Amino acid sequence: MRFIYDIGIRLYQLAAWIISPWNGKARLWIRGRKGWKAGLKQAFSPDDRVVWFHCASLGEFEQGRPIIEALRKRCTGTNILLTFFSPSGYEKRKDYEGADHVMYLPLDTARNARWLVSSLNLEMAIFIKYEFWFHCLFRLRQKGVPVYLASGIFRPGQLFFKWYGGWYRRFLECFNHIFVQHADSAELLGKYGFLNVTVAGDTRFDRVLQVARTPWSHPVLEQFARDRRVIVAGSTWEADEHLLEQAYRGLDRELRWIIAPHELTDAHLKSLCRKFPDHVLFTELDNGITADTRVVIVNTIGQLSYLYRFATLAYIGGGFGRGIHNILEAATYSVPVLFGPNHTKFQEARELIQMGGAFPVSGEEELLSTIHQQLNTNRLLKTSSETAGKYVMQRGGATSAILEFMCKK
Repeated sequence: MRFIYDIGIRLYQLAAWIISPWNGKARLWIRGRKGWKAGLKQAFSPDDRVVWFHCASLGEFEQGRPIIEALRKRCTGTNILLTFFSPSGYEKRKDYEGADHVMYLPLDTARNARWLVSSLNLEMAIFIKYEFWFHCLFRLRQKGVPVYLASGIFRPGQLFFKWYGGWYRRFLECFNHIFVQHADSAELLGKYGFLNVTVAGDTRFDRVLQVARTPWSHPVLEQFARDRRVIVAGSTWEADEHLLEQAYRGLDRELRWIIAPHELTDAHLKSLCRKFPDHVLFTELDNGITADTRVVIVNTIGQLSYLYRFATLAYIGGGFGRGIHNILEAATYSVPVLFGPNHTKFQEARELIQMGGAFPVSGEEELLSTIHQQLNTNRLLKTSSETAGKYVMQRGGATSAILEFMCKK
């Protein structure tokens, strides 16, 4: 199985090389890994105590971020290495000030893993949610570095639990302790003999609660939203924006919109501007805003989690594609959330729907109907808003539980 794994890693690299001239993400994936050894040597001396955090992409980073920042405050003098597998994570957080060095995870070969682990004075390594790399994990175990998985989720369909999954379960044996989000994951791991498991919850709740408490203001947006109903649409894709365009044309002109697309290419932004003609770009707000402006199109990165504080309702993108983006960023402000049909693998979405704080929509008519129901029935809007806020508030604390355990060890 290891031979097949190694061949698969090399084939993945080869595929990225082949498509990189035409695929921007593949090109970043290849280029970003050049010179990683020199970068590490420059960032850390052999005597520096280092804690390594690894995230697949941006979503996993948001789960790891509360632990990084809490550890930084608690353990002064510890250096933080942050690695990403995906360009969508690294390119957006390569300047993150909470880490001493941010880089792409090197290709998971035996040679790379040996050099990476041996060149650092590692105190511990924390992998976030989904990332399992054979050579990195086994090299860490061989060197005696404590390894933790934070905010893990396990399902019966994963490779570890297939009839041929024995070799893959060796990955899990490398973790000193596994922190999972839900009891179902702990029960599943227990069936296969993994008892070093704690149900700590999801650190994303801590992150969104922290953001909601962070002072943030924007006088022009406050004027734009004052005494108005506002729909904030976050992390939207083309399929989401098609529905939102129809809703925009069919709803009251007094309603205000803030739209933050997932992709910020020039072509995508131009398309959005055509769909929503009464707009202003976020970067142009300092020039003022006219009375007939109905839409703010966010053409920058990093503001969305703060913008939900202006929302009466929130629409979360991705539900007509691979899956919805982070609904907790909006719910933490006591804002009901709407999203497309591909949400079933997200437990927070299923729970909020059942409780009445979230509403899936399958098309234009259902989106319009749901918005009308919420905005035209004050009692319903108040109830769904309170439900969303309480749901997030009651689920904080995972970061503290994880950090207490690791620091004791």
